[in-house]
Amino acid sequence: MRKMLKICCSLILLSLLSGLLSANPGVKVRITQKGLEYAREVGLEILKQNMEKEHFPDLTGHEKFGLGNVKYNISRIHVTAVELPSASISLLPGSGIKLVIGNASLTIDMNWNIRTWMFKDSGRGTVHISKVFVTAILSTPLDNAGPTSIALTSCRTTPGDVNIKLNGKTGFLYNFFIKYLKKPIHRSLVTNSCPNIRAGIQLIDGDLRSPNAVMQIDDLAEVDYSLSGLPAVFQTFIDLDLKGVVFPAGNHTDSPYMAASFTIPDQSDSMLYLAFSEYFFQSSSFAYYTAGAFNMTIAEETCSYFNINTEIFSSIIPEVAKYSITPYPVMLKLMSTEIPTISLQQDSFTAEIQGSVEVLAILPDSTTQSLFTLNIAANTSISLNIFDQKLMGSLCLNRIQFSLAHSNVGSFEVVLLENILSYIFQTEVIPSANAKLSKGFPLPNLANVTLTRPHIAIVQGYVLISTDAHYKHYRRRETTC
Repeated sequence: MRKMLKICCSLILLSLLSGLLSANPGVKVRITQKGLEYAREVGLEILKQNMEKEHFPDLTGHEKFGLGNVKYNISRIHVTAVELPSASISLLPGSGIKLVIGNASLTIDMNWNIRTWMFKDSGRGTVHISKVFVTAILSTPLDNAGPTSIALTSCRTTPGDVNIKLNGKTGFLYNFFIKYLKKPIHRSLVTNSCPNIRAGIQLIDGDLRSPNAVMQIDDLAEVDYSLSGLPAVFQTFIDLDLKGVVFPAGNHTDSPYMAASFTIPDQSDSMLYLAFSEYFFQSSSFAYYTAGAFNMTIAEETCSYFNINTEIFSSIIPEVAKYSITPYPVMLKLMSTEIPTISLQQDSFTAEIQGSVEVLAILPDSTTQSLFTLNIAANTSISLNIFDQKLMGSLCLNRIQFSLAHSNVGSFEVVLLENILSYIFQTEVIPSANAKLSKGFPLPNLANVTLTRPHIAIVQGYVLISTDAHYKHYRRRETTC
């Protein structure tokens, strides 16, 4: 039972760390009824597989019989068949999730031993338990005092019929033994089902608490996917609000931006919907700007397509030629002077970048001499895809403008350098940026769940990922008491 509940809870709770309840989220996650139905199907199959391999503790006790007691021992109990013909999972608006398993049946093999003051007997037996009904209500309380948890708020088991067949027994003794073996089996099923489910929920709660909601993106940045508010349970879906903010690695300072409110459209064709707001990407821009990720140096030895030297610039800027008859190598130092501005419009993801490029000559003694500095204003488009559970981007340069900021080689027409510099940006800067973007942003963590057939749509204010999911079960060694 705990395996099936874990699948459902893994889809329902993506992050279980404490968070403030006032801020707008940077990321929203919607789990639809289709997602919960898939969790039910997978969970039932895993439940059947595990129960058919599980061994249970012995049952030992006694029942009153006339002037004495009937002592019994039931050992080597194991399930040989499980049938779960009816199961449903539904949402209870404002409260939680209802799981109902109906008309379930189990077939169990066992050894039995029974003794009275008059006689004793033992042997093998088969138990068939039918018409079992289980109803469980799960909730996800959250407050400011501590981390979120998953809790079993109510549980009820109706055991149904218990039929026992004792191998080789007939007549009076057969019916006598059956009568006194039914009682402990029936009682054990009634008294242990819900406590076992509760114990399983507690294990699930521990598992869900253990993964850190703060995930490393790379050496420069981390993303916080902890919950920022109460899970909202509606009739046909669950909405989770996640903080969805990116920080410089090891430096969780407040972002200078405020998340705007946004709403996921009413859709239900996919199991999951993940919406990444403009705030999420803007906080990423801030984090990487703070970490210096937008700064880079291009030198002769690192240039892929041609050698950068003073000769390239001397034909346009005569003063450059005065440094030496022999061309000197040139270094370009690029720096972002402002936090790049992110904009999400319908079918459009753009980043406006303000920066500067300083051109320096490398002298024979390895010192450098600044030649001139240009201001840069660049407009770029970003395309997105998903690979290996990560959101990846690819940058495309739409346009770039240069203006003279400072010169040690006199005045010159910047427009004459635009072709050369634009080519350097297209062949060196953009590929370098895309190499970094190809590492991707990790998506909110779902234990053992991979996204299938994801589709990305860019709308005003956020990026919407609609996707189905596939769960791969990894068996863990468990100790049976």
